[in-house]
Amino acid sequence: MERILRIGMGFWESRTLLSAVELGLFTVLGHRQLTAEQLRRELGLHPRAARDFFDALVAMDMLRRSDDRYANTADTATYLDSTGSEYIGGFLEMAAARLYPFWGRLTEGLRTGLPQNETRDGGEFFSVLYRDPQRLFDFQRAMTGLSLPSAHAIAELFPWHRWKTVADIGTAQGGLLRTVLETNPHLHGIGYDLPAVEPIFTEFNAPVADRCVFAPGDFFADDLPEADVLVLGHILHDWDLPTKLMLLRKAHAALPDGGAILIYESLIDDERRTNLPALLMSLNMLIETPGGFDYTAAELRTWLADTGFHETQTEHLAGPESMVWALK
Repeated sequence: MERILRIGMGFWESRTLLSAVELGLFTVLGHRQLTAEQLRRELGLHPRAARDFFDALVAMDMLRRSDDRYANTADTATYLDSTGSEYIGGFLEMAAARLYPFWGRLTEGLRTGLPQNETRDGGEFFSVLYRDPQRLFDFQRAMTGLSLPSAHAIAELFPWHRWKTVADIGTAQGGLLRTVLETNPHLHGIGYDLPAVEPIFTEFNAPVADRCVFAPGDFFADDLPEADVLVLGHILHDWDLPTKLMLLRKAHAALPDGGAILIYESLIDDERRTNLPALLMSLNMLIETPGGFDYTAAELRTWLADTGFHETQTEHLAGPESMVWALK
């Protein structure tokens, strides 16, 4: 019974953390230690529930408390202080503003098969996002933070010594590309994304600018850039199966003989029993997209074979994420 109730009421805990991020609590604390009253005043909170709010975060291991003074934990100082380089709070801010209310419509989505986001009212998240440079920067920065564990694993585990050039498709801020180039100094890279991303990409990749260029494009309308290795990270799950296969065919056409495609995201385990984050991500694709879904490594290997690739290999990266790569 306790486990059922804990899962069923899990939104209490989730919403508490999301509110803390929205309030900028972890950034306000920074490396300081503040009393409940000091923290309450700096956040502009009503006194009624402030102490319960702070102590709930202590019980969740999101804050430390010593002698009535609150401080960040090592994790919240690293990942939820917006002044840090590994900040992922932008993603949680987006989750609070968008995904939290949209997931309240999951039952309707399951009954209709239709997305439950801005499209219900004639809007579209990415069209709004790409018109606002600051929101776009915050979102791309958050995506970089979330991708870094897998990026570090890819930089170390993939046999980069066999190739000289890499193109990251849907590169966003370019966190994967920069990590790979810094770890493998013989490589040259291309970041491929919509034109609005270029200033964000260029600034972030300044340390490897001598080996890295941005290529603007739309992978629906344009050919993919040519490189020895093409990377598609967190891309395929956004789309229905015909679009997935179209992108794989475009990648095959862009690669030289002996080139490689590398795909990474939260792959569902082949038995569809254990990788809960990947299964929930697939439900999120129902909420967010007209036809997107996550998939197993076995399914991906079949699609790769059907689009002309061979010698497919699968390797776990970090957390729920794995990579699958294959040769042309």
